[in-house]
Amino acid sequence: MLDGAELCVPQLNSSCRRPTHPPTTVMLIHVLLSCVSFITVALNLMVIISISHFRQLHTPTNLLLLSLAVSDLLVGLLLMPVEIIFINVCWFFGDMVCTLYYILDYIITSASVSNMVLISLDRYVAICSPLRYRAIVTKSLAKTCVCLCWACSVLYRLLLLHNHLEEPGRSISCLGECVVVIGHVEGLVDMCLTFLLPIAVIVLLYSRVFVVALRQIRAFRWKVAAQHSGALATRRNEVKAAFTLGMVVMVFLLCFCPYYFPALEGEDTFINASAAAVEIWLAHFKSCLNPLIYAFFYPWFRKSLKLILSLRVLQPGSRDTRMLD
Repeated sequence: MLDGAELCVPQLNSSCRRPTHPPTTVMLIHVLLSCVSFITVALNLMVIISISHFRQLHTPTNLLLLSLAVSDLLVGLLLMPVEIIFINVCWFFGDMVCTLYYILDYIITSASVSNMVLISLDRYVAICSPLRYRAIVTKSLAKTCVCLCWACSVLYRLLLLHNHLEEPGRSISCLGECVVVIGHVEGLVDMCLTFLLPIAVIVLLYSRVFVVALRQIRAFRWKVAAQHSGALATRRNEVKAAFTLGMVVMVFLLCFCPYYFPALEGEDTFINASAAAVEIWLAHFKSCLNPLIYAFFYPWFRKSLKLILSLRVLQPGSRDTRMLD
């Protein structure tokens, strides 16, 4: 028989046992994860402000990056704080709020994956069909694809988790916990649709991109001349952009693989809001790493960051600042 002080709701037999971790450990975890959340929000907000403010950055590729930054911002602004607050704390917001929280989590995750697929398609067309790129990939098409990406993410997650919506708390065994259990079959379907299939498409496209890009660089080197130097620089920029986005994909792979281990092992996926599970935080940590990759590899981001932090974006005419060489 547990002592009442150890229960989320004292003297109630159906209550969960209160999480008990050393106060020092909890404090260190709170500080560390709070810093990750703050950096995630700050950096992705810089990406969003940069692309939204400067007119020269309103390109189809950057619109896709903007959508990715929005999903990463939502992770740092909505998902991470909830997980930080409920470390070592019982859940008292009810079963429906718990279910909606996880649905929101999955929607944002699916949208992030879809955005990466769209970005890889964009780079594929840009390098493999450079002369037709501007005619094929327009701002209108990019906006439509982004809207479809988010709409399909919402629809897919509602279908996958409809049982939890119809019966909130079906995975909860006691009062005071927020748990969602994804069955083995559903977990395999989810892994195929939101991990294996997208990654296969992304890797295939990037493989083709790098092969074509290297072939084009070799061709330019043989024909290099004064009139072709500008074209060579353009192709190098394209390859650099493809490499940067490839880094984003690799980060995604490293961060999300641990989450799908239970499905690969034939087990149900068990997610607890109060557990601070390493695989969940590793998956969310991707949202912090993406803008760091932009900061290291994109000159326009570093330049816009300086303009934002110095408040020069508030000056008249700053929207027309030249950001791309």
